[in-house]
Amino acid sequence: MTLTELDALAREVGLALRGAFHPTEQDGAPDGTQTLVLLGPDEPAFWETFTASDEYRDGQPDSLDRWSRRVATTVASPFRGTVILPYDGPPYAPFLRWADRSGESWSSPVGLLVHRTAGLFISFRAALALPIRLDLSQQNSSPCLSCATRPCETACPVGALAPGREYDVPACMAHIRSDEGTTCRNGCLVRRACPVSQEFGRLPEQSAFHMRAFLGE
Repeated sequence: MTLTELDALAREVGLALRGAFHPTEQDGAPDGTQTLVLLGPDEPAFWETFTASDEYRDGQPDSLDRWSRRVATTVASPFRGTVILPYDGPPYAPFLRWADRSGESWSSPVGLLVHRTAGLFISFRAALALPIRLDLSQQNSSPCLSCATRPCETACPVGALAPGREYDVPACMAHIRSDEGTTCRNGCLVRRACPVSQEFGRLPEQSAFHMRAFLGE
């Protein structure tokens, strides 16, 4: 088995490989983990796959979380892997540390995680702890290093996300709920401003779904 084969299997169910590394004792992976794999949505195919699922259609809470657990398990099974989800806990798995260790995600100028191909739209639906050591791809560098304009730094209309300051969640939520924040309901303007994000293919319907969850609607 290879990472390429794992990625192909993940894409069959709406996910995609978004990073992998060989963990050490300091990384907080389960005992016996030889390779830790991060999975995120396969855009733009993800949204059609998810909305056609039983979890999305059954009207029960936590549809995306339930879907993620099921499909991630199908990817992990051929590798005898253990599925780890971001919301399992406490204690919660250190997904941000794992993203940094993968060499495919970095901190952006506004503090959000930025991915090599997903940009500021990066999200992780699951991690797979594999008991086998897979060959890894070559390490990459942050796309922010070659971004000349850095539009993310000034995209937030209320400055909730800006360089050199912590994310102002109350200001962000208040703006989204206001008449002036209607545009943000189809996706965070900061995330959408990233040149890499714009090439990723994430659909506005998906971003709106996540915004409703963010607002608790």
